[in-house]
Amino acid sequence: MTAAGVAMHYLDAGAGDGLVLIHGSLCDYRYWRWQMQAFAEHLHVVAPSLPGCWPAALDATTAHADSARPTPIFSIAQHVQSVLALCDQISPDRPVHLLGHSRGAQVALEAAMLRPERVARLVLADPGFAFAGESEMPPVHAQIARQLGSEPLDEVLGRFVDTVNGAGTWRQTVSWFKEMVRANAWTLLPQLRDFERHIELSGLAQRVKCPLLLVGGEFSPARYGARIETLLQALPQARRVVVPKAAHGMNLANARRFNADVIDFLKQ
Repeated sequence: MTAAGVAMHYLDAGAGDGLVLIHGSLCDYRYWRWQMQAFAEHLHVVAPSLPGCWPAALDATTAHADSARPTPIFSIAQHVQSVLALCDQISPDRPVHLLGHSRGAQVALEAAMLRPERVARLVLADPGFAFAGESEMPPVHAQIARQLGSEPLDEVLGRFVDTVNGAGTWRQTVSWFKEMVRANAWTLLPQLRDFERHIELSGLAQRVKCPLLLVGGEFSPARYGARIETLLQALPQARRVVVPKAAHGMNLANARRFNADVIDFLKQ
């Protein structure tokens, strides 16, 4: 399908209220393999591959070209518009639920801020975005992204995965996940232009009034928990759940608990 002028591939299952699953960095719709069937028993679930991701992923040449665009295809701005256009197509008359993981949490939140009438309930899993006014901190994978093409691909990707999920994760990662990450490797490059994009806390409570669930992993790196704590203070309607025995990829490491917590929240 075409969403906001850009081609976007997606999976579709179930019936009922709409739920759009928004993946994070180096992923695509395959990331939600343990959620699609479980959620489709209750909802109409749509899992897109964000523009620039597999099966039409950027490669080395197109990633450099995309990074030079005024609005890259692989960018928060484009992805917000594409997700909202997708929502309009799958559910033109009713608001939908959005679930965003990691970078996808920023896409989901910005979509809810831009068009609050389109979002019924919002789930943010390990959001990693920065807030306006914070002390500048080096992005977690800026240096890693710049190593693409100059070092062995798996070494670069391994550093990224270990940074966001914990040391040794890449070595223990299953083959299908590694294949997905390799396929989307070059999407790290255009992300460099989004590193100064912040969420403004001032007025956030007036812009986001829908019910909000914040999901963290028991062993997620502390920076994600810090984002959740800030959002809990800023948004009085927000509540938090922690997925035990899981880190950043909590929907894969403990899918049963993650799915149950999300379904319980969306069906309330």
